Amino acid sequence: MKKITVPIIGSMKNKEKIVMVTAYDASTAKIVDESGVDIVLVGDSVGNVIQGLSNTLAVSVDEMIYHTKIVSRGIHNAHLCADMPFMSFQSSNEDAVKNAGRFVKESGAESVKIEVTEDYIETIREIRKAGIPVMGHIGLRPQSVHNMGGYKLQGRDKDEGAKLVALAKKIEDAGAFSLVLESIPQKLAKKITRSINIPTIGIGAGANCDGQVLVINDLVGLSEEPLPKFVKKYAEIRDLMKRATEEYVDEVRTGSFPSKEHSYD
Repeated sequence: MKKITVPIIGSMKNKEKIVMVTAYDASTAKIVDESGVDIVLVGDSVGNVIQGLSNTLAVSVDEMIYHTKIVSRGIHNAHLCADMPFMSFQSSNEDAVKNAGRFVKESGAESVKIEVTEDYIETIREIRKAGIPVMGHIGLRPQSVHNMGGYKLQGRDKDEGAKLVALAKKIEDAGAFSLVLESIPQKLAKKITRSINIPTIGIGAGANCDGQVLVINDLVGLSEEPLPKFVKKYAEIRDLMKRATEEYVDEVRTGSFPSKEHSYD
């Protein structure tokens, strides 16, 4: 299997669906990569999924670089993209370029993802000028959870939808190579996808996007319920791990583990 690059991702629009999975460690990344995904995203959702936080806002650049670095060790074929966490690009374009550069130099990221409003169109241009590919992200933006009043569907009314379509076009014009659409109505996602020439990757945005992304812990059933409506569980790993651990606890306490088979003479 060939290495997936930014030009390859761009060429997939209207030809084949792009598959992106969010992962946070080397062993999981290796499984995901061997499964044939196109993009592995190291998301700032590490705050929720791994760190046990209620949102992503406390995740630092150093923490993201650490997780991206270890994920990179498990990847051979997929494209590696890293989320730029809260306040890594919002304060100035200079900070944005510097931090994006750190992701490439220190962690092995091949692109960065930023949550975009009108205020950060120029930020995309500046990061691109430094030779770093940028994936945009609109709709529900977890780093703006307080402004949005929670994790809510975006673009419900006509005006909001029109603004998102216009924003997507500006993101393309600024040089982003792809665009994540999170938690928006499927008709709006279809309209955005058809209005731009870069691929869209949906999460809670319906089937008409050019690709889809899910968090690995969610899709294998490792995350606790309740899960968002857009998540489909393809396995029940949490239940399997719980049963296995309960069996181990029982065998240790009864003395049946370790047996002679698992001991040295």
